[in-house]
Amino acid sequence: MSEEILINVTPRETRVAVVENGMLQEVHVERASKRGYVGNIYKGRVQRVMPGMQAAFVEIGLDRAAFLHASDIVRPELPEGAEGNAHGNGHTPSISELVHEGQEVVVQVVKDPIGSKGARLSAHLSIPSRYLVLLPYAHTMGISARIEDEAERTRLREVMGSLVGEDVIGTGRPGYIVRTNAESQSAESLAFDVTYLGKVWRVVQENIARTRVGERVYEELSLPLRSLRDMLTDDIEKVRVDSRETFEKVVKFVHKFMPSLDDRVEHYDGERPIFDLYSVEDEIQHALKKEVPLKSGGYLVVDQTEAMTTIDVNTGAYLGTRNLEETVYRTNLEAAQAAARQLRLRNLGGIIIIDFIDMVDEEHKRQVLRMLAKGLARDHAKTTVYPMSSLGLVEMTRKRTTESLERQLCEPCPACGGRGTLKTAETVTYEIFREITRAVRQFNAEKLLVMASPTVVGRILEEESAAVAQLEEFISKSIRFQAEEHYSQEQFDVVLL
Repeated sequence: MSEEILINVTPRETRVAVVENGMLQEVHVERASKRGYVGNIYKGRVQRVMPGMQAAFVEIGLDRAAFLHASDIVRPELPEGAEGNAHGNGHTPSISELVHEGQEVVVQVVKDPIGSKGARLSAHLSIPSRYLVLLPYAHTMGISARIEDEAERTRLREVMGSLVGEDVIGTGRPGYIVRTNAESQSAESLAFDVTYLGKVWRVVQENIARTRVGERVYEELSLPLRSLRDMLTDDIEKVRVDSRETFEKVVKFVHKFMPSLDDRVEHYDGERPIFDLYSVEDEIQHALKKEVPLKSGGYLVVDQTEAMTTIDVNTGAYLGTRNLEETVYRTNLEAAQAAARQLRLRNLGGIIIIDFIDMVDEEHKRQVLRMLAKGLARDHAKTTVYPMSSLGLVEMTRKRTTESLERQLCEPCPACGGRGTLKTAETVTYEIFREITRAVRQFNAEKLLVMASPTVVGRILEEESAAVAQLEEFISKSIRFQAEEHYSQEQFDVVLL
């Protein structure tokens, strides 16, 4: 599989695209005015303790107070022999026992502010490197579940044991998680990361000691370097960067952390914009639309709401060649693959419901679920898929840490307020008539002027002229209508003259 990372840099915006076999799979955006906070560590102060929610609101210097749950403060003791269990299953004390108002706390952002919600915090600090994650307060050793080869897991456990001690549990020493990227890596590479993380943690401790409440003590890497740290593997054939300055930073970073992949990075200075190479700009525009066409003629409808994201599968123009069950099965197979790609591309997270077309054959259902799982296998975000319900619905979750692509690039429509629909000209017409009657009863006026959109005014003058005459007779006043080009269809004003 051919896989490339494209990095597009402009003065105020940086974008990273992951392309597999010429097709865009992921796109990440970071703007100078709205850099994300995930991974940053702050010195904060507890603003309010909410016992009913088992949480506290913490002031860390952002626009809104951030949210800290009790389970993100206490780390229950691990049972003997347990490995990599970050939170355990122990009892979580009351939030009032853990923190009090005015208390200073060192916390890390684990989820950016999304919509009206403040950032989500954790007192369980973690600092990632290329192959490891340092857990300063955890005193545990874990290995990524995505490394499935038991022999490799044993080797990594032994290597880490020789580097940081056979057993960090209960020793007071920092804990580590071995990342998926560490698979097949040498002891020297892991040793480099252990040394690097040790240096970073010493700097963080110094910053904690001298910074004031509301100040940042550690900042996560910029988007290009963060993307390479997390995604640059032997599978990536090329990393193309269209900015000379960023290219030099990337080269230094890769040389320091991934010297074996030095030759994969190149500066792109072609005349065509880098994102035009694989029609990335067009794909981004398509990812902002609700409908996703399938090659067979079917299509998906993706709806992102506050509570969840729904994906509806439709056969559309696809008729198939055999029978209805076969048509449905083929459409669902293609839809499963397309849905997995859309989740990555649109960066959709939280609860997701996929409404597949009803199938009778149980084996067909299993195959569709397998296809979905296969499509999600390359997703860097953690996903959990549940069995298909009797209604053909598949419930799943995808870890969300940042806003979706749509919410990063778009805002609610000012005409409809985000509803996605507009009141009809007929509905607005009758609202105007009611407003005229209300205004006349409240205020004295000789004449009335109604300003509305050309569509509404045109309808009133053409189709409702008799109703206007009756209304003028009823209120004993004349009404003049004026079309305003800049008014939306729902907007109008009734002016008393």
